[in-house]
Amino acid sequence: MNKLLLATSAVAMMSGAALADGHAKEVKIGVILGFTGPIESLTPHMGNAAELAMKEVTDSGLLLDGAKVTSVRGDSTCVDAGAATAVAERQITGDGVKGIVGADCSGVTGAILSNVAVANGVVMVSPSATSPALSTAEDDGLFFRTAPSDARQGVVMTEVLMEADIKEVALTYTNNDYGKGLADSFQAAYEAAGGTVTISAAHEDGKADYSAEVGALASAGGDRLVVAGYVDQGGSGIVRAALDSGAFDTFHFPDGMISAKLVENFGAEIDGSSGQHPSPSDELSKLFTEIAADSVEQPTSPFAPESYDAAALIMLAMQAAGSMEPGDYKDKVMEVANAPGEKISAGELAKGLQILKDGGDIDYVGATDVELIGPGEAAGNYRVVGFEGGEEVTAGRK
Repeated sequence: MNKLLLATSAVAMMSGAALADGHAKEVKIGVILGFTGPIESLTPHMGNAAELAMKEVTDSGLLLDGAKVTSVRGDSTCVDAGAATAVAERQITGDGVKGIVGADCSGVTGAILSNVAVANGVVMVSPSATSPALSTAEDDGLFFRTAPSDARQGVVMTEVLMEADIKEVALTYTNNDYGKGLADSFQAAYEAAGGTVTISAAHEDGKADYSAEVGALASAGGDRLVVAGYVDQGGSGIVRAALDSGAFDTFHFPDGMISAKLVENFGAEIDGSSGQHPSPSDELSKLFTEIAADSVEQPTSPFAPESYDAAALIMLAMQAAGSMEPGDYKDKVMEVANAPGEKISAGELAKGLQILKDGGDIDYVGATDVELIGPGEAAGNYRVVGFEGGEEVTAGRK
């Protein structure tokens, strides 16, 4: 009898310890973005947006019976896989993060996923890694993204150009997973729609002179130059060389090029150009701008709303599971993101947490009309942009 009581007490103590562990008073979430590197003009807004969601949840006092959420920032560099994996390893094994918002660029995201996250069983929700290759990565159900795959962006690019009667383009892409994946997706969709890609050529980031690359693009010709690159790196170098040489005067810009920095760099020189980036509806954009005005300098900057949603999904999934342990909550991410359940918009995280605490269901709409499909992928909406009078303008939605 005494042995039975002792055993029962031991089990109770162990269960209590596990429960206390799952409901610790501090939850650490990593934010791994390229705070230096080729998209460094975008990442401050992304990081601030993710941390806005964390503050909203902390202030509510509702996550796991009052846990405080702490952000642990790390620099992915966007391009250095070794540096990015080292940051992730340090965050997981040293800082004890229970989830990661990130990474940002596709190559470093894949490296962290395969080398660190899967090995340690940690959930990642990327707001901006868009390579189609990530759709089939071995992830043990740990990887999600709030930005759509470039398989969809290639189709959207095609639609935008065809609607503008642009039937022949030259194409250059940054020589990495993001650039190659997007270039291949676009070329396949564009040619299937009857367009012609006169040349598809990679460019390296970090060069001082892109005249040789632009020379080859000009020789092939085209009605517009598609630049699948980075605004803070070689993409802008290509555009500058093309403008200075007179090789091209209008361009098409995918998401990695869309930024306030693009207009700052070129102003009216790129009038008549086009582009697109993942973006919510006008209604959701307005709502998020109001919510984030005091925390995010440019709330509608590409991937800022997606970063808010990435952090929100992690925390809501924790609440649904009743635990901050990734192994417990990873299967709840798809559940809180999709119907059925009460719709939860940006700024309503406290409401969502309370419903989940009470045993109800939610359908997280968030800042970007979140809908996860397939292997944790965003269905995706796009804002089409134009350039007029030295300014970026909204030209439509896809």
